[in-house]
Amino acid sequence: MPSVSPKPTEIIVGVDTHKHQHVAFAIDGLGRVAAEPITIPATGAGYAQLLAWADALGTVHAFGVEGCGSYGIGLARFLRRNGRRLQEVARPVRRGERRKSGKSDAIDAEHAARTILTSTGTATPKLANGPVEALRLIKIARDTAVKAQSMTMITLKAMVVTAPSGLRERIEPLSNRQLVLACSALDSSGAVSDPEVAVRYALGALGRRWLQLHEEIKTHTAHLKELTRASAPELVNTFGVGFDSAAEFLIAAGDNADRIRSEAAFAKLCGACPIPAGSGMTNGRHRLNRGGNRQANASLYRIVIVRMRWHPATMAYVERRTAEGLSKKEIIRCLKRFVAREIYRLLPRPSSASLPKAA
Repeated sequence: MPSVSPKPTEIIVGVDTHKHQHVAFAIDGLGRVAAEPITIPATGAGYAQLLAWADALGTVHAFGVEGCGSYGIGLARFLRRNGRRLQEVARPVRRGERRKSGKSDAIDAEHAARTILTSTGTATPKLANGPVEALRLIKIARDTAVKAQSMTMITLKAMVVTAPSGLRERIEPLSNRQLVLACSALDSSGAVSDPEVAVRYALGALGRRWLQLHEEIKTHTAHLKELTRASAPELVNTFGVGFDSAAEFLIAAGDNADRIRSEAAFAKLCGACPIPAGSGMTNGRHRLNRGGNRQANASLYRIVIVRMRWHPATMAYVERRTAEGLSKKEIIRCLKRFVAREIYRLLPRPSSASLPKAA
C-alpha cells in the first residue's frame, strides 16, 4: 500500500490487540492526541463501536493494527469490509524505546498510531480470505500431525528398548512400518498392573496412534496438493519445487501477493537477501540473512540442494563459481537469491475482482 501523508485535520487510529479486548488511541495529522484511548471487546459489536468512535473524531486517514494475522484478524476483516484504509504495525521493540516510555496497552496503541504517521515499520496485511488462507490452515493441521507422528515413532522405539527381552528380540529388528503393525496387533489382555501387560498395551496404543496419524497425513497431503496446484500450477511444476515448498511460498506471500512490491522485497521476506558485512579493508563483503520467514527460507534451501544435485544449469553454475573461488555456503546464498527471484515471478496475482472494494 503506497504511503500517503495525512492532512493535519485527519485522524489516525492505532490499535493494540489482545484476545478478549482491544485498546485504541487516536491522533491527528500533526501528531496531537485527538481523544482519550478507549477499550472495546474483541467482538463484532466492539468493532462497530470502535468505528463509530473514530468517525466521530473526524475523517479517519488510516487504522494501524497490531497482529493482523492473530488477535487483530477479526478487526482487520471488519475494517476491510467497511472500506477503511488499514496497515499492519510491528509491535514495539522490547528494549531501548520501551524502557524509556514504559509499557501499557494505551502506550502500545499510541505507538501504532504514530508508526502510521511516520510511515515506518508498517506493512500491508494479508487478506486471509482466499485459497491461500485455506491452504495455511490445512498445512498447520498437516505439520502438527507429522510432528506428532515423528514423536510417536521416537517414543515407540524408546519403549521397545525397555521391553521384556522376548518381545524386544522379536520386534526390534523390524522396519518402521513392520514395527508399527506388529505393535498395533499385540495382545494386551490381562491386568494392566502387570508391567509385561502394560508394555504391550502401551506399544499397541502407540502403534495404532501412528497408523491413525499416517492416514490423517495422507488426507491433509491430498488437500494440499490439490490447493497448491489450483493456486499456482506453474510454481508447482518448477524444477525442485514440491507441493510443500510451494505452499510455504504461497503462505508467505498471502492471498494478496501484490502487497510485496518487488522480487527484492520477496527475497528479504524469505531471508535470502545478502546483508552487507564489511568495514574498512573488508568493505564489500556480505553475509547470510538470518531474518525473514524461516520456513520459506528452508524451502529455498531444499530447492537449491535438489538443483545442485540434478539440475544441469545449476550444476554448471556451481562448477563455474567454485572455480572463481567461492565457497559452497556463498554459492548456496547466491542460488537462494536467484530462486527467490524465480519464485516471485510465479506467484499468483489476485484479480481486481477478488480485492475488497472501498465504500
